[in-house]
Amino acid sequence: MTTIDDLLIEHPQWAPERPVVGISPKLTDAELLTLAVLQALLGFTSEARFIRHAHAHLRPWFPYLPDRPGYNKRLRNSGEMFQHVIASLARACPSFNDDLWLVDSTPVECGRSRETVKRSDLAGWATYGYCASHTRFFWGPRLHLITTPSGLPVAYALAGAKTDERDTALDMIALNPELHRPGQILMGDKGYRRVSFETELANAGITLIRPTFGKETQRPHQRFLRPFRQIIESVNQTLKAQLDLERHGARTRPGVCARVLQRLLALTAAIWHNEAAGEPEGRHDATSRELSAMAALAGQLERAKDCALACQIEFDDNSFALAVWLVDENGDVRSLIG
Repeated sequence: MTTIDDLLIEHPQWAPERPVVGISPKLTDAELLTLAVLQALLGFTSEARFIRHAHAHLRPWFPYLPDRPGYNKRLRNSGEMFQHVIASLARACPSFNDDLWLVDSTPVECGRSRETVKRSDLAGWATYGYCASHTRFFWGPRLHLITTPSGLPVAYALAGAKTDERDTALDMIALNPELHRPGQILMGDKGYRRVSFETELANAGITLIRPTFGKETQRPHQRFLRPFRQIIESVNQTLKAQLDLERHGARTRPGVCARVLQRLLALTAAIWHNEAAGEPEGRHDATSRELSAMAALAGQLERAKDCALACQIEFDDNSFALAVWLVDENGDVRSLIG
């Protein structure tokens, strides 16, 4: 069994580049990931407020806590590390190998006023687009997701608001060799209708299920569209409402990417924990229940006083194991989960 610290030691290329000579960071990369997940689960959209909260309530559990500028810089320089850890957790979930994928995109709004559009550092990267689900225009990128029916993110990408959803989906599949699976089924909405798109998917061994459009011949498997489409919509709603991606507050490109990855890591960790605990799969409200359970755990840890926290994530080739325990001032150990 290997801890997450060992994983980061075994893969030093995952960590952000640091000078060979200099002072090593006092906050380890594993602790940084833990703080990032706690911030998302506890609902802090402001890093300054979360750091104040951490200094007031989480100091017994972390040997060192940075100030807001240091925490801000570490998060924005750790994008690659976030992606590797998300992928490791996702691969450890049994549902990662599901034969059905769900694909969709959702806006990541970055501003509404004209002054913001003209003066923001995101100008030129964030663009205007239209969200049919909410019947409104928005300014910002789109988050494209491919998930399993359990809500587990398999692939994700941030693209321009006007970038074709079908091209982005093909790019996500082409860039990840693990996603080249003959016999795979991809389910999408009517926005993924295009002959060349279906042809390229078929060449990769992937079958597309989408709504019948206009006078087309009735397509197969239409009865499965509504229940499964509700799942991908619930994943988007979980990210944007329960994990507050709708109020991310980022003002730069690295900031937007960091806020998105932070929420995806929290979501992936919640689903991994649910599957590792042996909870039943295929629930439409799975992601909400998983996140509620993890948020309750975070609240339980937050309320504990005069205690030291130990959190260890172990895994082997087939499974993960999470252990969280508290050591009180008398030296007694109380296991929370594990």
